[in-house]
Amino acid sequence: MRIGVFLVAAGFPGRAPGDVLRGTVEAIEAAERAGFDDAWIAEHHFMSYGVCPSAVTLAAVALGRTSRITVGTAVSVLSAQHPVALAEQAAILHHVSDGRFRLGVGRGGPWLELEVFGTGTARFERGFPEALDLLCAALNGGPVAADGEFFRFREVSMVPQARMSPVVACTSDGTVRLAAERRLPMLLGMHIGDQERAEMVAAYDAYTAYDVYATCDAAPAAHVGAALGHVADTTEQAVRELRESLPRWLGPGLAGYVPVDGRPPPRRDIPEYVDLLCRIHPVGSAEHCVEKIITTAARTGLRHLILMVEGAGDRVRTLENIARLGAEVLPAVRESLNPDSP
Repeated sequence: MRIGVFLVAAGFPGRAPGDVLRGTVEAIEAAERAGFDDAWIAEHHFMSYGVCPSAVTLAAVALGRTSRITVGTAVSVLSAQHPVALAEQAAILHHVSDGRFRLGVGRGGPWLELEVFGTGTARFERGFPEALDLLCAALNGGPVAADGEFFRFREVSMVPQARMSPVVACTSDGTVRLAAERRLPMLLGMHIGDQERAEMVAAYDAYTAYDVYATCDAAPAAHVGAALGHVADTTEQAVRELRESLPRWLGPGLAGYVPVDGRPPPRRDIPEYVDLLCRIHPVGSAEHCVEKIITTAARTGLRHLILMVEGAGDRVRTLENIARLGAEVLPAVRESLNPDSP
């Protein structure tokens, strides 16, 4: 069982973006000290929900500050950038970190970056498979060329070469099938519970039962599930803390998702959403968090969870949460799920 941290670089009110970004790197350093396996950084543009617009750049900083922990992107928005350029950046980090970098990518949404960066809604609507295949080809170690709807260029050699497989954020049956056809592991979001995750894993397995193709140098899929993780002396205290803090971030943060094509923006009942997150994820006493993680592993088959640890809303409390999870939760989870490990 692998347990990591998931860092949104959440823009809580009153925190300057620069302070949030520095705190995100500090959190990754703390996660390494606490014994977590990996740390994953989210990417958002032009909003306070997450103030990191380049997960690859911040991952590079974090890799330079650490020596053991794997650092990944969860996710780099593929619809807003050129897949070959992203592959070049990933290859650099792969080599200079001795393989400690993981690239996670997602389709993203119909948000402002499509307009600002000029990639457009057409690439968001129907270009993700082409972009993903081109990314995989560029990470396969050989030359790459394109003659598709959105990308056309002569054959070039990738320098530096790297053989890597991205993780794909999956939120629908379409993206599950896309990942399965390419034998790429899924990243499942923290907005869904165990039942829906289990159904998505089962759908992935069903799709891979067919005679399909793989465009990446892919190992057997090891899916990743994101979850909210917060520990306190009691479960009641942990839930109370997040009910107080999370709406201050989620309210203005989610309002920052602005569609570029006139469709209605997404809406959520924030208190109801916070209650859902606290109910379905490891939020509570150490014993409760251990039980939740073990139960999720049993119900879904997932053997890799990444915990969003910033829910309390400030740097010091995030670091305290990471330390307590590392000391009080990780050893018990590993003893239960990895009984033969040293």
